[in-house]
Amino acid sequence: MRRFLSPFGGRESLLAAGCLASGLVFAYLSPYFATADNLFTVARNSNELLLIGLGMTLLLGVGGIDVSVGVAMGLAAIAVGRLLLAGAPPIVAALAGPIVGLALGFVTASVVVLGRIPAIVATLGLFGVYRAAIFLALGGSWLSGLPIGLTNILTANVLGAPLSLFVVAIAYLAVFVAMRFTPFGAHLLASGHSEAKARLFGVPVRRTLIAAYVVSGGLCGVAATFYVATYRNVEMTIGGSLALEAIAAVVLGGTAVTGGRLSLLGTILGVALLRLLQNGLLLVGVPSLWQTVVTGLLLLLVLGIETLGGSQLLGRVTSAFATRPARGAAR
Repeated sequence: MRRFLSPFGGRESLLAAGCLASGLVFAYLSPYFATADNLFTVARNSNELLLIGLGMTLLLGVGGIDVSVGVAMGLAAIAVGRLLLAGAPPIVAALAGPIVGLALGFVTASVVVLGRIPAIVATLGLFGVYRAAIFLALGGSWLSGLPIGLTNILTANVLGAPLSLFVVAIAYLAVFVAMRFTPFGAHLLASGHSEAKARLFGVPVRRTLIAAYVVSGGLCGVAATFYVATYRNVEMTIGGSLALEAIAAVVLGGTAVTGGRLSLLGTILGVALLRLLQNGLLLVGVPSLWQTVVTGLLLLLVLGIETLGGSQLLGRVTSAFATRPARGAAR
């Protein structure tokens, strides 16, 4: 495997420029955008998408996809909320999220990998199942007014930053180390590039796919814990648009939808750009419906450029922003 997560490449530099440009535009349009409180809110609201986007990066990199990640997070959040309401210690409730997420990830892996059902079809089906399960578990009402203990833990100040920020950083660091220094990285990218060729070279394709789905599920569970700590409620519509946002952020960041190429740094910047745009549009009075429209249009734009023979054009545009040429299938 070639260099992984190298210094800024063209796509990452373009995204960084996009974040800066959108920040400047919205700072001009709204006096509330560039305030410390607002930027902290943007960062806090990015935690769940950063974690789910990390899992989606692995899934797209290995040639898979999961459109049920948002509602899977919702089910895990219900487990966390129920435990808090039952008086469980915050640490116990916090661990319930990842445990439920890992279990749901294994369910997805079983259906997709062991059941050999196309990932998009299988996860669309699971989306419907999980959505119905959320309605049944909540009984038509929200979980609200949850105890504040979990919130206090994850917002605790550590070296000048909330603990939740360190958890997200550790998750990305762990995936980076696994991709760069263990066989998992080479196996994942090889499987995403061509399953048939990977098998010829002895790559455990099935095991790699299962691992990617289980890790993604676990990250959804961690995101669920963050969600409950941040908002202290669980609504029936939880996670409805998270899959679209995660896919958009990951694809914007340079991960190939066909597998074989991924960028962790690109995913971080893709999440940052989406959240800045959503926050800025809200502050200038654009209805929230248009946030989803913007997300979808960005995704269609990037996919259109790359699919319709425009990847060379995109490469020429992004190369203008690169500090030096990016090397390797994964950065």
